[in-house]
Formats: sequence, structure tokens, C-alpha cells
Amino acid sequence: MKHQYWVRTAAIAGVVAMLTTGCSVMGGGKKADIDPPPTAGADADAQTTSAAVTIDMAADNSAQMTVYVKDPKGFVAPVSLGLPKSVSVIKTTLENMVDGGPETSILPAGFKALLPKNTKVLGANVTSDKRAVIDFSKEFLNYDQQDERKILEAITWSLTSFPTVEKVQLRVEGKDLKEMPKGKTPLDTPLARTMGINIEKATDAEFGQSTPVTLYFLNQNDQNYKYYVPVTRLVKRTDDVAKAVVDQLVKGPDLKKGLTGVLNTATEVKSVKQGADGLVTVDFGSSKLLDTDQKVPGDALQSVILSLTENAGIKQVQIKVDGAVKITSTDNQNYTKPVGKPVHVNEVKM
Repeated sequence: MKHQYWVRTAAIAGVVAMLTTGCSVMGGGKKADIDPPPTAGADADAQTTSAAVTIDMAADNSAQMTVYVKDPKGFVAPVSLGLPKSVSVIKTTLENMVDGGPETSILPAGFKALLPKNTKVLGANVTSDKRAVIDFSKEFLNYDQQDERKILEAITWSLTSFPTVEKVQLRVEGKDLKEMPKGKTPLDTPLARTMGINIEKATDAEFGQSTPVTLYFLNQNDQNYKYYVPVTRLVKRTDDVAKAVVDQLVKGPDLKKGLTGVLNTATEVKSVKQGADGLVTVDFGSSKLLDTDQKVPGDALQSVILSLTENAGIKQVQIKVDGAVKITSTDNQNYTKPVGKPVHVNEVKM
């Protein structure tokens, strides 16, 4: 049933047509699990989003927020910025995803906000069923058709980064948006992360017989800013999503797209075990994993954790090497205990 739902969602967003034609991470902040969602009242944006902002408040009157923007290679990627504190962090987040928005000048070189210039956020409410209802001004419709899906991905993945939001409904000037006007993407149901991001298909997978897994690979701009890019890959249908994620990370990215893999393609995966409590334990062999200093690359470990916790039902990851939980990593983080999903990804240092 889940496979059918995802395929329907992907088809609605124009994925098939597109494909046939064509802890704080990476920053200096502390690692932490996402906070549990607070109790929210109906349509209470101020209440709901102000609770979410307690994830990470800085002392300089700013809050760490994640926006999804277009990177120099055209991928939709998360960037974590220190943005001004506000009552409605959802509204502030979206305003900083508008081309020419108040803080878009602090994006890394080559990154571009996807929402059209002069777009205004007229309303941003979160309902009791974790649905963010976003009302844009008419300028939202002044976008390039080639960016239509990227815009939807950016909005959906940015807002569902908040623990109080699971789906997104779009309006323009107070009226529900039934479809995107240029590419005709239907919006008859709220958007969710099940739509995927930067979608691609494995060569041995078929559209009607596939399972989507989201993987995090590395990229870098021309100013040596290194960051993770999420890619939803359709793979041969499987019920063991955790193993599929790790196997695909070992397989690596599509080299034609310019991303960098995080694991040696000869890395040995001894076991991937998922418990009923949402904990996945991954045991790697050391021979192709350790660097010359006998350390595990921190980028690889963070990518494994990001990728696994992005997929449904996985809350924490325990990394082992040759059966041992005591690991020396290049990022000097402690991986002896299970690690949860990072709050912020690709933090930009000011």
C-alpha cells in the first residue's frame, strides 16, 4: 500500500515525466535529536511555531532555521541559517526563501532562493493535524516552469523540518491552490515528504515496482563550502528499507550529476538490523572504512545517520565497526551510543 501511495504522489508531481526525459551537520553546532512536537491547538501558528523555535535559539537575537534552496548544480538542498527571532518561524523561514528576501544575501555562493521575487507570505497557520496552511500573494505564481517541482520540494521539506508539521497545503490570495498553473502539477492533496526530493531512478528499478529511499551525498561550491544533498532514489522494491539505504550509500551517487559518495564502493556491510523501537544498528567491516589514521570519516557517519533517519520508522542509528561501538572518527564526535536525526543540516557559519 505504501508503494502505491508513493507512486501516486510521485506521478502527481510529474516525476515520471521528469525522469524519462532527463546533531548539527557540516557546522560547528552541537548534535541533538529533534525535539518532540509540543501540544498544539487548532490553527495556532504563533503557539505552534514558537514552540518549535526552542530547538536552537542563539544569544544574538537569532534562531537557527533550515531553508531549502537551489544549489549551484540545480539540486534542492538544505541550508541552516541564523535568522532573526520571530513569533512565527514558519513565516520567517518562507520569507527567507523568496528570491531577494531579507536574509538571502547570506546564502553560500551559488545558492539561490526558489520562491519568485516579491512573493509575500500572507498567512502561515498550523492545524491540529500537523498541516501547515500557507497563503501566498499572487506573485508566487510568477515562477519559471522548470522550477515548479523544485519550488514544491523546497517548501515542503523546509516546513516539514519542524516537528509540528507533517504536510503542507498551499493557497494564493486566500484561495486553495488546486494545481500549479504552469506545469499543471495537481495539488488536490496536501504535500508531504513522501513526494521525495531530487528524485532519480536506479538503473535496475521499474517505476511501478520500486521503493523510494532518501540518501545524503556530498557536494561543494567553488568557495569550498561542503554540504549534504538529499536524493530520493527509486530502487527495486524491498521491505528492508534500512538495508537498501546503506547499500545505496555504498553504491554511491550518479556520477554524471556531480555529487560525491561518502562510502568507499568496496565498503563491507556486515549487517543492518532494525529493531521494533526504531533503532537501526549498522555494522561495517573496517578494511575499507577506516582512513590512513585508522579513523572513520565523519562525513560518512553523518551521511549514514542522515539517510537512515530520513526514512520512515527509523529514529536512531547505532554504528558499529567490526562489532565494536567504540569508534574513533575524524569529526571527534561520540558514536558509542545511538544517534538521532540532527536538528540542523549544512549550517552556515557567519
